[in-house]
Amino acid sequence: MKIRSVKLREAHRNNNGAASFSSILWDLKAEHIVTSSSSDSSICIHDPLLPSNTPKILRNHRDGVTALALSPNSTCLASGSIDHSVKLYKFPGGEFETNITRFTLPIRALAFNKSGTMLAAAGDDEGIKLINTIDGSIARVLKGHKGSITGLAFDPKSEYLASVDSFGTVIYWELQSGRTVHTLKSIAPYTLSDNSTMNVVNWSPDGEILAVPGLKNDVVMHDRDTAEKLFSLRGDHVQPICFISWSPNGKYMATSGLDKQVLIWDVDRRQDIDRQKFEAAICCMAWNPHGNALAVIDVMGKYGVWESPVPTSMKSPTENIPGLQTKNSNGLLFFDEEEGEPSASGSLSDLGEDSNGEAELPSRKRLRKQSDYDGDWDGETSNELSLLPKIESRKKASHGQKGSLGNGKEGLRSTIISAGPKMQEAFQPGATPLQAGKKRFLCYNMLGSITTMEHDGYSHIEIDFHDTSSGPRVPAMTDYFGFTMASLNESGSVFANPCKGEKNMSTLMYRPFSSWANNSEWSMRFEEEEVRAVALGTVWVAAVTSLNFLRIFTEGGLQRYILSLDGPVVTTSGYKDELAVVTHASPSLPSAEQMLEFRVFNIRNGMQSLRGRLPLTPGSCLTWFGFSEEGQLSSFDSKGVLRVFTNQCGGSWLPLFSASKLKKSEEYYWVVGLNAINLFCIVCKSPDSSPQAIPKPVLTLLDLSFPLASSDLGADALENEFIFSNMHLCQIQKRIEEMAAAGEDTTSLDDEAFNTEAALDRCILRLIASCCNADKLVRATELVKLLSVAKSVKGAIKLVTALKLPNLAERFNTILEERLLSETMENTVPPHTNLNSDTNIKNDVAATKTFTSPESARPSEPVIPLPSQKFSYSYAKKEKLEDLAKAGKAKTEQKQNGKLENAGEVKNVGEIKVREVNQVQSHRPLNPFAKSSNNQEKSSLLDSLKKMKKIDSTG
Repeated sequence: MKIRSVKLREAHRNNNGAASFSSILWDLKAEHIVTSSSSDSSICIHDPLLPSNTPKILRNHRDGVTALALSPNSTCLASGSIDHSVKLYKFPGGEFETNITRFTLPIRALAFNKSGTMLAAAGDDEGIKLINTIDGSIARVLKGHKGSITGLAFDPKSEYLASVDSFGTVIYWELQSGRTVHTLKSIAPYTLSDNSTMNVVNWSPDGEILAVPGLKNDVVMHDRDTAEKLFSLRGDHVQPICFISWSPNGKYMATSGLDKQVLIWDVDRRQDIDRQKFEAAICCMAWNPHGNALAVIDVMGKYGVWESPVPTSMKSPTENIPGLQTKNSNGLLFFDEEEGEPSASGSLSDLGEDSNGEAELPSRKRLRKQSDYDGDWDGETSNELSLLPKIESRKKASHGQKGSLGNGKEGLRSTIISAGPKMQEAFQPGATPLQAGKKRFLCYNMLGSITTMEHDGYSHIEIDFHDTSSGPRVPAMTDYFGFTMASLNESGSVFANPCKGEKNMSTLMYRPFSSWANNSEWSMRFEEEEVRAVALGTVWVAAVTSLNFLRIFTEGGLQRYILSLDGPVVTTSGYKDELAVVTHASPSLPSAEQMLEFRVFNIRNGMQSLRGRLPLTPGSCLTWFGFSEEGQLSSFDSKGVLRVFTNQCGGSWLPLFSASKLKKSEEYYWVVGLNAINLFCIVCKSPDSSPQAIPKPVLTLLDLSFPLASSDLGADALENEFIFSNMHLCQIQKRIEEMAAAGEDTTSLDDEAFNTEAALDRCILRLIASCCNADKLVRATELVKLLSVAKSVKGAIKLVTALKLPNLAERFNTILEERLLSETMENTVPPHTNLNSDTNIKNDVAATKTFTSPESARPSEPVIPLPSQKFSYSYAKKEKLEDLAKAGKAKTEQKQNGKLENAGEVKNVGEIKVREVNQVQSHRPLNPFAKSSNNQEKSSLLDSLKKMKKIDSTG
């Protein structure tokens, strides 16, 4: 192989002649090269086209610079030093911005996340700091390493952070929770005695592989989720490898070793394709993001550019770069993962305007064997495949299974997803298709799973609970009926099979987990009628059949109801007393859209509580249907859209998740269930649309998020949080009304509403800040009217004052004054109130059960409340109400003398009445979530009015 020399020039002088660690970076546009050295306190910004020109020098550190990191959009440069500080600069101008954090020992490693809103910093101290680059706050400190932390790397998919220390230990950190996922001890070289070279870790550009220097002068590739060793690159390095760097497209890798060699590897073929020998060890390298070039720097502070390290006859290192355009994927609540274009202004705020909170995607853990690795890292993940071909392929697979089984009906029932104008077949939520000789799920839900495996003429069924400590121990059973579907809850399990035998009969069987009586298990037979789906509730069992009959049985087997449905069944699900059934409302449209209808029955009351059309994404069909853990009716379609039914806007389906936003066309989400904030699913790789029962699949949590339009504000996360908080308040209101109507205690829900309202105010304040930064002042004024407490409005006034927006501050002050006055006036007991009337008292008590959220669901009320809207009494304290009354009276004397009489009435009523009736409103229903400032004064409104009546009678 022909050896070409690379000319190096001095960037940093080593005064004592000793080796020291140096760093080198390219910027995003390949217009600058940045270098530093641990023996030099300066940072140099070079022009790669004119290397002889004097570089721009940044001298802000007091000691050697040990680490550099450049934000992905190249607007922010971070540096760490032996002087224990981490500094931020504007780039490429080099203007010093701030000391973002300090350590007690030297820093050794820095890394930005994909969006640049988070900076990881570590060194000789014990922990890794995750820092918000917008405000400098410490989001989390990760502790687990024993030695100096020398390498950090954020997963390109923003799920993990990988770190390595001087003892060679590698740790996978899950960003959402901050916990350790995998710890690989002593898999990298020991570097404690030499600070001129440091262990590093590096993710492949598509995020599927973590590369780590090995103990055999090689590079070991580990799986992103399981941390298993996939393969290694081992060649002509005769000493340990000290630095590794992936090419932009992930097809090639550059490795440097203590043997002073740099090798270029073809990762697909796992062999080196070129090499270069240097006078000193190369301690850092960086690929040109737009060309076939590799920048290197050695331990003596000399740098250079290796042109064409990949032979021109081979694929370019920048061809087919993986397009990981995923958003909101690191799982932290503090940062926005919004992709942004490079900013011309160089402002740190350009790194991500919305940095104030977003629940993002948690990690996706899936088991993957080494044989699954196909070695293809050509970036094909950026190609967006349409869903329709995948639907067709699944359909063909299902028909193939049907033919192999020799049972046409069985294959049709297992086809959950169908394409074309054909009406969707019935399916059981949580069941997987039948595969000959393989174990499969009859049911998989949030409680547990039921599996079956066919043997010679019979099947073996097992019931497992996710939480083995709380679920009962259920012995395995032998199935002679050939059950193909099941449902599971805390009380028992129900099974059903298709029509079989000479009489063409279908069987339904229920098995309770515990009973006071013997022989509590029961079964039913249906002749010439086939069970299509089953469901369980608190004390009932339901089955929907091929004759469009809905059959409802008691827990003991009594046939309670038999209802005729309007159309062929699609699926059914149960939760406590509620049973939901989905049927076809009409044949499919020519555009392949399914026309479905849902009905919800309350079995205990024998009533139908809901009925309506089930919305689906055009061209899709229903793949999962059920209830959330809180009892919200939910659906998931083949296009990856999750919808939840709420009482907002008179009862509507809200889209709370869209798989298209994740831009991962090769993944299919098999839904298990959901709660208020997460979708629980199993991630299946195309073309599979359902999981295998062996090995046991790993559950993945995806954060719920509205598919918002791209706002000119650039604060999608905050807007999403804002809508979610309002939705949760609406749900809490409904539950409080239901519990109050049933005479139940609502204290716990009051506390939940209080916390939700507080979070909503914080979110609104951050939205106001984003509006001010984006010069959207009208929107900021609309937002301040939605704040629930005076303290929050005062905080908004301070915010806009600090941002030097006096006109906006004046408007906020006016809104605050009007609300304080309105609140003071309306908290006075009206003179016409008849305290002797029991009817009026009861009406007032009923009024306190109604909560008016900032966004009322009533169409007659505006979405943006009027300036006269009062603050929420969830925050009202008795001492503060007296202050508000005084402030309101003073303001009335200054501006509205005509209202002095009304303000004076507050005082005439007496301090005792103000204290006792601090939650009374005459013109508007009171917020029932108010918290008392004194735990001993938790009297109800009725008690307060009785006390006032007694005072009047004695006075």
